[in-house]
Amino acid sequence: MLVTLIAAARSSSLLDARFDDERPLDAAGWQALEHAIPMLLPLAAAELRYCSPTPCSRQTGEALGLAPLAQLALRDCDMGRWRGMTLQEVTLREPQAVDVWLADPRSAPHGGESLLAFVSRVGTWLDTRPVEGEGLIVAVTEPAVIRAAMLYALKAPPASYWRTEVHPLSVVSLSGCRGHWTLRLG
Repeated sequence: MLVTLIAAARSSSLLDARFDDERPLDAAGWQALEHAIPMLLPLAAAELRYCSPTPCSRQTGEALGLAPLAQLALRDCDMGRWRGMTLQEVTLREPQAVDVWLADPRSAPHGGESLLAFVSRVGTWLDTRPVEGEGLIVAVTEPAVIRAAMLYALKAPPASYWRTEVHPLSVVSLSGCRGHWTLRLG
């Protein structure tokens, strides 16, 4: 099975990126999406098409002609009381909590989901996709979810999450099934 993950077009500038961002695509996101459509349009032939429930993921999926089914498991990490805030804002208010969160993948000082729980949730979603031969699955989701999926597929140490960047409209494919995934680039 091949699962192709597409990072949603942007909903804000990097400096204004917020935890659990529920904003729709911004003008730059729509413009980038228009340029990417010709390259990504063939993915609409996928047998199963999903998206995160966020506005930017749904809008990206619809613009690509996917008519995706929203999946709660593909939502960004639950950031608890930090939801809607930028990392800079949280660091100013709770510097020690941010240090703990970045250092310990089991911690959730914000009251939401730990990094390990987040990666496990995304991995469970991957592992429970229907296995029908060489089927193609496409999902549009937030960059953080794609980072978690790569971490899960590679069985990489949790610190690797902080060393991975996924830009809007990036595409990553994983092949395999239930706990045996391979990262495919190109």
